[in-house]
Amino acid sequence: MSNLRRVAGLGVAAAAALSVAACGSSDDSGAAPSSAPSSASSMPSSSSMAAGAGMTTNADVFGPACSKLPQGSEPGSLDSMGPQPVASAASTNPLLTKLVAAVKATNLVDTLNSQQAITVFAPADAAFDELGDAKFKELAANPNELSPILQYHVVPKRYDAKGLEAAKSVESLNSGGGPVKIEGSGDSMTVNGAPVLCGNIPTKNATVFVIGKVLTPGTNR
Repeated sequence: MSNLRRVAGLGVAAAAALSVAACGSSDDSGAAPSSAPSSASSMPSSSSMAAGAGMTTNADVFGPACSKLPQGSEPGSLDSMGPQPVASAASTNPLLTKLVAAVKATNLVDTLNSQQAITVFAPADAAFDELGDAKFKELAANPNELSPILQYHVVPKRYDAKGLEAAKSVESLNSGGGPVKIEGSGDSMTVNGAPVLCGNIPTKNATVFVIGKVLTPGTNR
């Protein structure tokens, strides 16, 4: 995570260029969110958590978009994603194909997979669609701009929905981007105003919340 920390200083500059965030692909890469250029492959390591803290099960998942996930043991289903590290799990999630592409573009797949206890706010494809294809391609071609935006979607501590609700505000890996504000609960929960479309998704090393907007560093001060 050291690279992500180094890219943190770029968060404010990137925020001005973007006011937007989601995952896909079937290989062993993918999923979402630094202060270094192209080699953002090392993030600050997440703090170790007590066993079970912030972890969820399939029964805890909630939100209107959860029904769009594949069922049973199909790739992208809850059963399939649960045992996989977060980037690999996201790479099979049909809601997150563009987020996965962004993670690959910034070489963060292995970095995310290696973390031990994190929370990921994963913008759905529709959130990236608001940017338009041209802007998305521009960001994907500029890791220095994209990395601090992605890092703002990762919290170096594992939270479930109840934990986020109690915290009310959490710090992301992009410390320069300001706190991430949590409001509401259940189906009305928002993350910096972005609706939670499917929350409490369990993966091996992260709890994932699919959200309806790309979070912009520096806008929630």
